[in-house]
Amino acid sequence: MIQIGQYNKLQVAELSQFGAFLDGGNLGNILLPNRYVPDELKPGQEIKVFIYLDSEDRLIATTEHPLVTVGKFAFLRVSDVTGVGAFLDWGLPKDLLVPFREQKQKMIKDQYYVVFVYLDDETKRIVASAKIDKFLDNVSPKYQPGDKVDLIIAGQTELGYKAIINQTHTGLIYRNQTIETLQNGKRTTGYIVRIREDEKIDLSLTPIGADAINTNVETLLKKLELNSGFLPLNDNSSPEEIKLLLKMSKKAFKKAVGSLYKKGQITFEEDGIRMNRP
Repeated sequence: MIQIGQYNKLQVAELSQFGAFLDGGNLGNILLPNRYVPDELKPGQEIKVFIYLDSEDRLIATTEHPLVTVGKFAFLRVSDVTGVGAFLDWGLPKDLLVPFREQKQKMIKDQYYVVFVYLDDETKRIVASAKIDKFLDNVSPKYQPGDKVDLIIAGQTELGYKAIINQTHTGLIYRNQTIETLQNGKRTTGYIVRIREDEKIDLSLTPIGADAINTNVETLLKKLELNSGFLPLNDNSSPEEIKLLLKMSKKAFKKAVGSLYKKGQITFEEDGIRMNRP
């Protein structure tokens, strides 16, 4: 069955002066325009294509890769605003519509927004919505503390940064737990800290528990190696100095240093720490 707004493997029904017509089953033949047809393509062969609707609402195939597929979130730029809504550049010739009813506030040309892409049940058109909350947290979270997850930063609150987790849930990265400013739309790796009784999820940008210490130890060792085995950091160093050199908090630094010292891998000097060579 053809999935509009997704990649499909379709068989070539016939070649014509306009391109290749692909067998779309009960939807009929779907045109793959000439500019996307490989020279070696023959009738009966299969080809992987993305299916969407062109400017005249006809099904069309392309070998181009859009920036997002139906059922996913993305951070996209507004290419134009008209009387029907805002249009987003999603990497295809026909821009992606965000109807006015699906905008949290009036969208502005050339600004970027986090949106969810879906197939409108009535029109069968691919559209986007900036009202992302209604597409999230619709199933109970099954994560465990420490789980590694994919994140998209989707706004700020008084407490910190809101993030989309694995395209399914929302979570919060507390401001006092970050050492950098997180921009809207940033894709990054995160870790589950806890799931609260109300099913709200706390997140971290760094591993938690023993994994966090191991990661920070590795970071510290690599930095020592790159600096001839010495770093001008110690207990008296400011959090800003540590953040600048290691991209970690002072608390994390002290734990990593303590772990290396217990293993005899570093020595404390008056103005810093030195790696003990074998």
